Amino acid sequence: MNIVLFYHSLLSDWNHGNAHFLRGVATELVAQGHQVNIYEPQGSWSLDNLIRERGEKAVEEFYQYYPLLTSIQYNSRDLNLDLVLEGADLVIVHEWNEHALVKRIGEHRKRASYKLLFHDTHHRAVTERESMKAYDLSHYDGVLAFGKMITDLYLREGWTKQAWTWHEAADTRIFKPLDTGAYKGDLVWIGNWGDDERTKELQEFLIGPVKELGLKAKIYGVRYPEHAQKALEDAGIEYGGWLPNYKAPEVFASYRLTAHVPRGPYVKSLPGIPTIRPFEALACGIPLLSSPWNDIEHLFTPGEDFKFARNGEEMKTLMQKVLSDNSFASSLKSHGLHTIQQKHTCAHRVTELYGICEELGIKNLSPQTIA
Repeated sequence: MNIVLFYHSLLSDWNHGNAHFLRGVATELVAQGHQVNIYEPQGSWSLDNLIRERGEKAVEEFYQYYPLLTSIQYNSRDLNLDLVLEGADLVIVHEWNEHALVKRIGEHRKRASYKLLFHDTHHRAVTERESMKAYDLSHYDGVLAFGKMITDLYLREGWTKQAWTWHEAADTRIFKPLDTGAYKGDLVWIGNWGDDERTKELQEFLIGPVKELGLKAKIYGVRYPEHAQKALEDAGIEYGGWLPNYKAPEVFASYRLTAHVPRGPYVKSLPGIPTIRPFEALACGIPLLSSPWNDIEHLFTPGEDFKFARNGEEMKTLMQKVLSDNSFASSLKSHGLHTIQQKHTCAHRVTELYGICEELGIKNLSPQTIA
């Protein structure tokens, strides 16, 4: 297939977790022999913040980890869709694109033969409904939504006529168990602070237990305000700042456990959508503990792939058990890793995408693995 993808940014994952899955899918499509062109706007907020904080070296490093990927940066005023979309079989527009561009591509689809999909991987359909409703999808062939609740919402609200649930997954070309020798500490957590969407939960399920147990812990992420960094310091937790997502496997390999603390909107309004962090952690073979969320889509086997803690005290008990019981820790590692490898890799999602393409009548699938 000739595939054109419109992303907010391929090059940067600075406060842009959507890039994780998008990179993995694009890599898999290229590796299976498809022509893939990825477009991202010049001056995107994620890339601008990354370069401001870490310099151009961070972009250069990206290509070392993703040698099959490159992107074309465009100025929306000069974007010639006739040229960009010529010969395309499939076009996917991610929801972190401007409303005007989404509409413009839809208008172009009216006089073209390619199939056009909108890809939603965020909670804004619930938390910023008016903004999402404002996207003009009238000429799109359908929506790829990263959870059934989002799929149902698009259909129920009449925002699209067709929608498919297309969960995120781990890019196992990058996310896999590594051996770095001795552990550097007990617990690592990778996640952004995020507009106070989980301040209370982070205190109860992460910062508090680590402080009470006196664990050697480190937290990576961006947008941590001064009061958050002070809370980490008071708990004896080292703050590592931004971590390139492709470096996470090396970090996971250096610690004995990690945790998942989902943001409030997912727990309250979007049950069944865990975000990509648990997929990636489990793919790296690190024991995972989680604050409560409802796996109504049966993506995992809670209790075997990872353990839920109902409150801070239970999280503290589970942390102690992982650190003191090698058999327990090994069981969590093996179960979680097996589940990812059997069901939740980007290769699995590309296979699902082929099925959607067949439904849409795209004939030119013929993947041939080249890497």
